[in-house]
Amino acid sequence: MNATAAPEVSIVIPVYNEEAILRDSVLELVRGLDAEGRDFELWLAENGSRDRTRELAAELAALDPRVKWFSCPAPNYGAALRMAIEQAAGRFVICEEIDLCDLDFHRRALALLRAGTADLVVGSKAMAGAHDRRPLGRRAATRAYNGLLRVTLGYRGTDTHGLKAFRRAALLPVVARCIVGHDVFASELVIRAQREGVPITEIPVELEEKRAPSIHLARRVPRVLKNLARLMAAIHLGRGAKER
Repeated sequence: MNATAAPEVSIVIPVYNEEAILRDSVLELVRGLDAEGRDFELWLAENGSRDRTRELAAELAALDPRVKWFSCPAPNYGAALRMAIEQAAGRFVICEEIDLCDLDFHRRALALLRAGTADLVVGSKAMAGAHDRRPLGRRAATRAYNGLLRVTLGYRGTDTHGLKAFRRAALLPVVARCIVGHDVFASELVIRAQREGVPITEIPVELEEKRAPSIHLARRVPRVLKNLARLMAAIHLGRGAKER
């Protein structure tokens, strides 16, 4: 690839306290992408880690110029994901999770995007054909949350959080209109895209955690509900300022 040319694909991964799996996961992902001849860049969006995640991200970037990273001062998944999307240069963007790195999702999603079947592909953990092997409590929380999105915001899909791939030019204007951060940013992006008529396709994914969640589920619930209320006010009443 010409050093000045933009890559076809940008892979963006928010990372928080991931020193245990970061190095091996990134190196394995890069090997897989190289084996497929993928023209890519990989953004590690560190946010507020208290372990060696920043140091490891810097080391990985020094090993391979296609690996890039930046650091947000506070733990904020949504802010980190937004910044990575805004900095990405690829025609297509894949939002990954460091404990997944699902190359099969990449292949299927990129085929749909290249064919023009969709501008946004959502990897669903809950639709027919998906295999979600997380603990029962986590699976139940996903379904309850998605049900809440359907009732409060009219979402017509089965999942919003996790793996996504999209045509960057089509989604950047949607990203600019998103107002919330943390976990709800990922949902807001998909819901706003749907409401604005962006062609969306869901595909089933297989999910099995490599490690326990970096933030305990019970501690996430109050913040998720608060940001969901802000999103409801913004969409239904036109209220709310962007969170950065």
